[in-house]
Amino acid sequence: AAFMQTPFSYHRVKKEKSDMDTIRFKIGDSAAIARKFTEEEILSCQQLTNDYSPVYQLHNKKWDEPFHKAIVPALLIEGLIHQVVSEKLPGCPCVLLQKELLFYDPVYRDEIITAKLDLLDCHNERHWLTMKVSCINEDNHEVIRGQLVVQLLGPRG
Repeated sequence: AAFMQTPFSYHRVKKEKSDMDTIRFKIGDSAAIARKFTEEEILSCQQLTNDYSPVYQLHNKKWDEPFHKAIVPALLIEGLIHQVVSEKLPGCPCVLLQKELLFYDPVYRDEIITAKLDLLDCHNERHWLTMKVSCINEDNHEVIRGQLVVQLLGPRG
């Protein structure tokens, strides 16, 4: 089957059974991944993005309030969320259509952060999944909350 790409979605020309079937998912499905971000990973992110904000560094005199420790760039946390999408829920080829995240508190370097997704809705015709996003720190405090929508893709046969 062939795909036609439009600015915000992929349309399947011929339907067939594949990873696109949202039927295999059910409301309430969830998945999570936990990890720490190290100084080396933050440095790599800074080099890739050219973002050298002092909030990512320890003991920087330019920025010592309101954070008492170096924080993790939001881009790395978003990468962890996308890792859950790629590896676990849905865990099959898909594209991100929409993402909204609220950062209530910072994620600190060398702190365990868990990104969790909960399936809220399946749109079978469009092959869309809507998921709640929640990021919890090692003190069991929700620091990020949001929602994302992905569109499942099938094989490009």
